Amino acid sequence: MSNTIKGQLVDLESRNIYPAAVTVDKGVIISIERIDEAPTHYIMPGFVDAHIHIESSMLIPSRFARLAVAHGTVATVSDPHEIGNVLGMSGVEFMIADAVLVPMKFFFGAPSCVPPTSFETSGAVIDANDIKTLLAKDEIKYLAEMMNYPGVLHEDEEVMQKIQYAKDAGKPIDGHAPGLMGDEALQYINAGISTDHECYSYDEAKHKLDHGMKILIREGSAAKNYEALAPLFNYKPDRLMFCSDDKHPDDLIEGHINLLVRRAIADGYDLYDVLRAACIHPVTHYGLEVGQLKVGDAADFIVVDDLVAFDVSATYIDGVQVSEGNQCLFSEVVAEPINQFNCTRTKAIDFEIYTKAEVARVIHALDGEIITKELIADVKTIEGRVVADTQQDILTITVVNRYEDAPPATALIHGFGLSHGAIASCVGHDTHNIIAVGCDTESIAKAVNLIIENKGGISAVGNDKDLVLPLPFAGIMSGDDGVLVGKQYAELDRFAKEVLGSELGAPYMTLSFMALLVIPDLKLSDKGLFSGKEFGFVEGFVS
Repeated sequence: MSNTIKGQLVDLESRNIYPAAVTVDKGVIISIERIDEAPTHYIMPGFVDAHIHIESSMLIPSRFARLAVAHGTVATVSDPHEIGNVLGMSGVEFMIADAVLVPMKFFFGAPSCVPPTSFETSGAVIDANDIKTLLAKDEIKYLAEMMNYPGVLHEDEEVMQKIQYAKDAGKPIDGHAPGLMGDEALQYINAGISTDHECYSYDEAKHKLDHGMKILIREGSAAKNYEALAPLFNYKPDRLMFCSDDKHPDDLIEGHINLLVRRAIADGYDLYDVLRAACIHPVTHYGLEVGQLKVGDAADFIVVDDLVAFDVSATYIDGVQVSEGNQCLFSEVVAEPINQFNCTRTKAIDFEIYTKAEVARVIHALDGEIITKELIADVKTIEGRVVADTQQDILTITVVNRYEDAPPATALIHGFGLSHGAIASCVGHDTHNIIAVGCDTESIAKAVNLIIENKGGISAVGNDKDLVLPLPFAGIMSGDDGVLVGKQYAELDRFAKEVLGSELGAPYMTLSFMALLVIPDLKLSDKGLFSGKEFGFVEGFVS
C-alpha cells in the first residue's frame, strides 16, 4: 500500500525548493510530483554521520538508534575499533548483529589499527588476514581510519597489506593524520587514503583538500573542529562531510548532525552546500544504501519544521516512519552482554609515585581537544612521595591494565582542575584500559575499584560519595535506555565539575583520550608515559 507525504521539497541536486508530493511504496520512492500547494514543513534527505564510534555514546547500536533517529539521522558510517580492541572480530560481529535489529542504517568499517600501537595492552589483534575477511562482508563498507600514519610513511608491511586489501575490495580507506603536512601528507594521501577527520586548523585541512582528500568537519563531545574548518564551505564545499567521531549520551539526547547543520546555516553558509555535506556526500563517497530523495531510491528522508533550527518532526527509513517529534517509534530490543575483563581490585599503595627528582614531565590536557601538550613543572613531594599539587592543578593520572593483573602506570597531569577526589573510566581510547585522574591515591583506588567491580563503566569519588555508571557490554557500553544512560552520565559529569571542581567542558570525554597514543603529544598507556613527537616512551622525571 502506497503512502504520500506532502510538503516543501528540498531538492539538493537542482538547488531548489518547491511544493511536492512524495509517494512511497514498499520502502521505495515511486514518484515525486510538483503540486500547487503543500504544508509549510520541509521534506529533505536524512542526515548521515560520516564518522562515528558508536561505542563512545556508551550505548549499543540498537539503543543509539533510538536517540539518533529523533534528530533526523538515518545512517552512520561507524568504525567499531573500540570494541575491536576489547574483543577483536567477535566484537565487530556483535555490533553488526545488534545494529540489524533496528531500522536505522549502520555501515561499519574494518578497524585498521587493533591494537593502535605496540606500546599498550589491548584485548585483541585484528591482523591483515582478518581485515581481508571483514572487507569481504557486505556490511563492511570501508577500511576504517588508518591511525598508524607512521606505519604508512615507513611502508610497514602489515599496514600496507591492509591498505592493499581495501583497494582489492574496491572500498574507501579512511584517514587519521592530525597535523600531517607537506610531503608526508602527500605520501599518506598517495597511499590511497581518501579522508581525514582529524584536521584541527584551516591550513592543514586546505592542504589536504588541495591534494585530493575529503575533509570531515568534526564536532563531538571532546574534539570540536567546526569553528576552524567551517570556512572551507567557501572553498571546496563539494569535498566536505560532517561527523561527530565521539558523542557522549547526554549530548546525543540534545542533538546529532542536525546541530551542525543548524550552526552552519546560522553562520551564513550556503544551505545546499551544507545539506549536501550532511546528507549526500557520505552516501556517495562510501557507496551507502541510503536514499537521496530521488525516484527509485530507498525512502530515507526527514521532515523538518523550518530550515533554520532543523527541528525534526518525522524521520522515515525505508518508507517507515521511525520517529515523531522527539519520540522513537520502533520497539526496544534486548541484547546479551559481551565482555573481556580480567583484572582484580587495586590498593592505594599501587598508585604511589616515589622520586628524588624535583621536575617532571606533565601531561597538559586541553579543554575541547584530544591533543595534549607537554609541560615541565616542579614536583611536590613528601618524604620522596609525589603528592597532588591542587594549587597548581598537577594531579596523578593512572592507566590500569584491564586484561590481566599488572602494575598500573602512573604520571602527572594538568588541566583537570580537581580539588579533591578522583574520576575514572574504562572508556579509554582505544584499548579501553582503566584510566583515572585524582588528588590522592585512596580516592584513585576507590574510583578504579568501582569500575573493576562492575566489569566496566565510569565512576567518581569524593565528598563521601561514590558514583558509578556500569557499562557491561565490552566494559564500554550499556544496553539500557539511552535517556536513562544519558541522565546517569550527566550526573557524573555534573559531580566531576560542581563537586570535585573540574573546569573542563567534558571531563570524562577528555579523560578517555589521555591514553590515546596516536594523538600527540604526551599521553599515558598501561605501559608508561608516551611521547607522540618521539613516538616512544619517555621518562616521567627529568632531573
